[in-house]
Amino acid sequence: MIDLTTRNPAPDPAALTRELTPSPRYHAVRFDTYAPNPQYPSQADARTALQAFLQGAQVRPGGFRLFRRAKPEGRGLYLDGGFGVGKTHLLASAWHAAQGEAALMSFQDLMYIIGALGMTQAVEAFRGHDLLLIDEFELDDPGNTHMANTFLGQLMPAGTSVIATSNTEPGALGQGRFNAQDFQRQIQGIASRFDTHRIDGPDYRQRGVRPEDTLTPEEARTWEARQNPDTLARLTHRDLSRHLLQVHPSRFARLLQGVSAVAVTDLTPMPDQNVALRFVHFIDKLYDLGLPAAFTGSSLNALFSDTYRHGAYAKKYSRCLSRLSELLKEARATLT
Repeated sequence: MIDLTTRNPAPDPAALTRELTPSPRYHAVRFDTYAPNPQYPSQADARTALQAFLQGAQVRPGGFRLFRRAKPEGRGLYLDGGFGVGKTHLLASAWHAAQGEAALMSFQDLMYIIGALGMTQAVEAFRGHDLLLIDEFELDDPGNTHMANTFLGQLMPAGTSVIATSNTEPGALGQGRFNAQDFQRQIQGIASRFDTHRIDGPDYRQRGVRPEDTLTPEEARTWEARQNPDTLARLTHRDLSRHLLQVHPSRFARLLQGVSAVAVTDLTPMPDQNVALRFVHFIDKLYDLGLPAAFTGSSLNALFSDTYRHGAYAKKYSRCLSRLSELLKEARATLT
């Protein structure tokens, strides 16, 4: 069994920009494997918009370029939608279909890269890229939004195109293009380069499972018995939270290297927002890496206080609960 609390990967700035590709969960996805919900035509429309965006390119010695009045400036496409409507699937499909040098990362990963390298080095690291795909673009932090504006404002005029996704809060669904307008207002320097597309639909990750469900101790023991004991990581929520405070979030993926499955026992509410946000990013990495996971303890809807779930980082917490629900559904499916 692997003890995650003994691991503390050393900083490696160069590794931050290496292999910015779809995570294992999205290695096999393509545009033709995306199954739009026929009740929500905007899902199929978004796929068509992405394909058209990429088809407006040609292969040349300089890489991926768009035909836009013969100017080399990069263009942008922004997908705005709720949780679990397939935005990441579409983004990964775009990476697979793109020609030229492309990089796919979450918005939070981009912030960690800029923080680790500094703005000048980060811009240089991506200067030769033809396409950046940024998942879960977040407008809840003015400082991060300003950094992203500066970063993209230097790259896009030089020819780098960008596809970004972001989440509409469940309470904001049905309010038209609320987030798209918010995005364009806050990214003033580059907003004119982005076309916006809304994706509607229910969260597919919530289908067939209640968000409060966690495994019972007996179910967790059965689940663990079916994992590889040599590469299973098992720890309490308390030990995990303490250790994550000692590891920079940019190293969470390396923390999980060689791990085949993770069991977190005794989930408890997290009154400290620093602890809660690190847990959220840890779950993001678990999910992206496609690692099986099991959780026991408090119900999911008790993990984060209402203050957090309706505060500045509401989207992070809602996304985390959505992904935890899917991980638990997958774990429970192996017990039948």
